[in-house]
Formats: sequence, C-alpha cells, structure tokens
Amino acid sequence: METQSNDIEIIKTQVVSSYQVISLNINGITHEESMIFPNGEANCMNWILGHLIYIRNFFLNVLGEESVWDIEKFSFYNRGEIALDHKDELISFEDLQSYLKQSQDKLEAKLNTLDSFKPEMIKDISTLSLHEIYHSGQLGYLRRILGKPGAIK
Repeated sequence: METQSNDIEIIKTQVVSSYQVISLNINGITHEESMIFPNGEANCMNWILGHLIYIRNFFLNVLGEESVWDIEKFSFYNRGEIALDHKDELISFEDLQSYLKQSQDKLEAKLNTLDSFKPEMIKDISTLSLHEIYHSGQLGYLRRILGKPGAIK
C-alpha cells in the first residue's frame, strides 16, 4: 500500500486537533448558554458551532463526500448571516454536537481513504482548515465569557 502524502497527514492532524479543541470548548455548555449573545449582538456559541458545521459540509464536498445536513435548510448558519436575526431558527445545541460528531467521523473516514489531494483542492482545503482554527478559538473565548473555566490547559 502506498503511504499518504504529507499534505494529507497535516490535514488529518488539523482536523483531529480542531475537533478536540472544539469539543473541549463546548463541553458542559447548555443550550440556553449557547444562545447567549455577548454584548447583546456578538455571535452566540450556538451560531458559531452551527457555522463551523455548515462550512465543514463544504470541506466534505471538496473531498467528494456528502454533507451531513441540507445546506438550504440550515442556511442561517452561513457566512454573512446575522445570528441575532435567526435566533428563533437556531437548532438545539445537543443536535449541533451530534452533527459535529457526524462531520468528524465522515472527514476522518474520507481522509483515511485518500493518498493525495488534487492540486486544485489545496487552496480550498487550507482555507477550510484555517476557518476551523479561527472559530475553535472563538469558542474558547465565548466559554470564558459564559463564566466557564478555560478548557485548554
């Protein structure tokens, strides 16, 4: 069997690490807490997690996999949407955690089947990885704003 290229190994490590950071930062957060908008208007934890999953679906699609949810049905989690305008549509935090796990399982499984990325995929994949890192850090700050202890030690 051919070994995977370094770019696959880098992305696999980032996907696993991002998931661990996200999981630690959302651990113990209730749905009610996830719906708190800092300063009355900054994105709540629910929207940020939903947005992460929304964009993870594009990550899956770039890799040739199906999304874990219907993009149209969950479009209020898309980039550019104002979370506060959609507060009555945001789904339960528990359901989001389930979708996150599904996306993780699919991403890891798909990455384990690939030997290399097509050159035209590299820009999208690196941008999508950066996106995960950016928002997983936001979840850490939101956790602290909610009065929880920092999760990354």
